[in-house]
Amino acid sequence: MNSRPRSKKARTGIPGLDEILAGGLSEGRVFLLEGNPGTGKTTIALSFLLEGAAKGEKGLYVTLSETEDELREGASSHGFTIGENIRVFELVPPESLLDAEQQQSLLYSSDLELGETTKAIFEEFERVRPRRVVLDSLSEIRLLAQGSLRYRRQILAIKHYFARQGATVLLLDDLTSSSQDKTVHSVVHGVIKLEELAPTYGSERRRLRVLKYRGQAFRGGYHDFIIKTGGVSAFPRLVALEHRREFTRDVLPSGIGELDDLLGGGLERGSSCLVLGPAGTGKSTFALQFIMSAINRGEKAAIFVFDEELGLLFARAKAIGIDLQQMRDDGNLHIEQLDAAELSPGEFAHRVREHVDSTNAKTVVVDSLNGYQASMPEENALVLHIHELLQYLNRQGATTVLTVAQHGLVGDMKAPVDVTYLADTVVLLRYFEAHGRVRRAVSVIKKRTGRHEDTIREFRISSQGLSLGQPLDEFQGVLRGVPQFVGKVDPLLKPSQADPDHF
Repeated sequence: MNSRPRSKKARTGIPGLDEILAGGLSEGRVFLLEGNPGTGKTTIALSFLLEGAAKGEKGLYVTLSETEDELREGASSHGFTIGENIRVFELVPPESLLDAEQQQSLLYSSDLELGETTKAIFEEFERVRPRRVVLDSLSEIRLLAQGSLRYRRQILAIKHYFARQGATVLLLDDLTSSSQDKTVHSVVHGVIKLEELAPTYGSERRRLRVLKYRGQAFRGGYHDFIIKTGGVSAFPRLVALEHRREFTRDVLPSGIGELDDLLGGGLERGSSCLVLGPAGTGKSTFALQFIMSAINRGEKAAIFVFDEELGLLFARAKAIGIDLQQMRDDGNLHIEQLDAAELSPGEFAHRVREHVDSTNAKTVVVDSLNGYQASMPEENALVLHIHELLQYLNRQGATTVLTVAQHGLVGDMKAPVDVTYLADTVVLLRYFEAHGRVRRAVSVIKKRTGRHEDTIREFRISSQGLSLGQPLDEFQGVLRGVPQFVGKVDPLLKPSQADPDHF
């Protein structure tokens, strides 16, 4: 059976976008890039031309709404240099048209201006003979056409002309004249739509979506992207099923015998663990214990911190015998503080994936999911984002530890997001009162990958680190916060059993 040869692709030069487009834009075709002003169309178009120029291909940027000086100034702000391989053709009404004495109010019609505009574009193309063309923007042509029929015919004429020349064309549309006009959608080979969202607090969020790509599979759905100095970076939506790495699902001990007993030996490689509890119970400390254990085994680890300033975290961890600074200096630990108000979920997933792939990190901590949720306050798919991220990490053989702070301190508490069904292991921390002191207890309420203790143990955090006591068999109501002693022997940790300098 004969199979059609796959068309060559013109890469866009945008990190992540070529992956979304399955390699780039089909050469010799016309594509539409649409979005409201400020969404990044010009920056993407310039990157498209610069990518071709780097390969020795000539490019032509036809601007109908922006001056050449403005275009070059915007390019320089990103560090772009528009060299000899890229021709900027500024196509605006001549200055004589602004002079009232020169205007032809009866003879100068939109028909004439539209025809002259198209003719000028074709003449410039014949002179330059580029491989890549950008036309910015269609709003001006739509206004000149003054009707959907003439506008469609004009777009068809442009498409067929460039198709005969074999050029790859990117049409920009800022949607200012008509956001409901879908005329171009049915004509072009592919459509990419850019959107900008303005949350109640924090910086704007940008996302893109490929609406159409004839004869080509692409990554559907919305994908976050950012504009920064140096251009645009897109973050393809993570699909965990596409990533798989062979590994052995062995049991990883925590380094504390009593905690391993509680966990049925430890955490399985390639599984996820949720540490749940009210503020101050020690969720981060439990997570750091697994980090230290991984590094002691000679593995790499990564921590992504939303809630705590790194200097404070380093000092607090060192006070309990965990030197995060030294681990990072030795190259065994990647630790990154994230600003929830400046981060999109797609960018966060990309950062995690990037570090796991590049460093082969085997233990990943996200502290906490409360901060992760704060990074997307108006998103409705938080659980789906977490699900894909956990599945990806599990398939890479990485053990993931997530922390979630519950509302309240004792009694009936609730978490802001319920992901307990996603995690393979759930560790529950609680405060309780006994003998006039506030104490802490830990229990494992779920372990999908094996057996675990169903007991409750007291724990303490001191300058010697994390220490756990024996099961609290003689108490009832520990998880409610006010237990009752029903036994004969008090199993609570005595001050002499732990460092008196407890935290």
